[in-house]
Amino acid sequence: MYHIQTFNAIASEGLERFEKENYGINDCEKPEGIILRSKKLHDYDFPDSVVAIARAGAGTNNIPVKECTEKGIVVFNTPGANANAVKELVIASLLLSVRPMVKGIEWIQTLSGSDVEEQAEANKKQFAGHELEGKKLGVIGLGAIGAMVANDAYRLGMEVTGYDPYVSVDTAWSISRRVKRAQSIKEVLANCDFITVHVPLNENTRHMIGAQEIAQMKETAHLYNFARGEIINTDAILDAVNEDRIAGFTTDFAEEKLLHHEKITVLPHLGASTEEAEINCAKMAARTLKRFLETGIIKRSVNFPNVEMAFESPYRITVVNKNVPNMLGLIASDIADLDVNIDNMVNRGKDDFAYTLVDVDEQDEAKIEAIEKKLKEHPGIVHVRTIKQEGVVL
Repeated sequence: MYHIQTFNAIASEGLERFEKENYGINDCEKPEGIILRSKKLHDYDFPDSVVAIARAGAGTNNIPVKECTEKGIVVFNTPGANANAVKELVIASLLLSVRPMVKGIEWIQTLSGSDVEEQAEANKKQFAGHELEGKKLGVIGLGAIGAMVANDAYRLGMEVTGYDPYVSVDTAWSISRRVKRAQSIKEVLANCDFITVHVPLNENTRHMIGAQEIAQMKETAHLYNFARGEIINTDAILDAVNEDRIAGFTTDFAEEKLLHHEKITVLPHLGASTEEAEINCAKMAARTLKRFLETGIIKRSVNFPNVEMAFESPYRITVVNKNVPNMLGLIASDIADLDVNIDNMVNRGKDDFAYTLVDVDEQDEAKIEAIEKKLKEHPGIVHVRTIKQEGVVL
């Protein structure tokens, strides 16, 4: 029996993936897994039982990832599950930037009288706008969301340029060949009428768009941030719009100083706020966490490498260890010393830590417990877990 702790409201379609006969939800103070959305865990006292956290969303800034890594806790996210929802909001924001629909809707509500239609026709010129077709869009970050924005903007008739030096092979295959690939971020900033940013927040991307980058943009350009608030230096944005050095800024992240400005549009973090996105994220988070608990397989982790291996032996031993020389030899030696045969073994490292799966041809539970105990004695090993093969098909 595994135990799952949830924070925030997790869509039932995701939680239903945990069978009642094998899982308990919020019924134990020592859960093995945690599923959450936006709950901040930086001050959370993790029970020793926790081996994995699944965030129903892409960003993990609300989770102390470094601390989790040092404890051997695998942190998962759900990249792409809410991509369509964010993409649609970006496209809607592009349209709202060139067509003052909201102002028009608000204005027409002020009219009265039997000649409302005539009044509307006589005054509609004040809400004339522009078209997106033929305009240049720059997409910085071609992950799941950026790739979808680029493809759909092209279908609207825009000239699209994308920039991402780290684009994955899978994403590259999904991007239309008609999307131009920029060789530098400067190329995007200098040439595009609209620029949208879709990168994760980390040490390298914090304030990646600041005064220097804004200075390279057209005075008629609009900037959009639906990634993370800290990616854009908002003080630099305020200076730029106040001095007419860019035409406008749209963000999905509220800051008091950005409010009540005619050139700035602030949305209340609506990017993934659709019923479909919440369901998709919950399903992916549950599926990923379930797979890890039952097989030790890691997929879509932000702090450990992807590690997959068919589970066909009686027992599987999972090991989180420091990424130092001779750890594999040490693990294999400890198992051999207890006269247990290794069926299969795989190891992958990421930065200072590594993750190892070891399948053993042994059914004596006492020997398995002895292996786990012996491995835990080594200072280079952070966490050891044993999984018994139950013939579960995921």
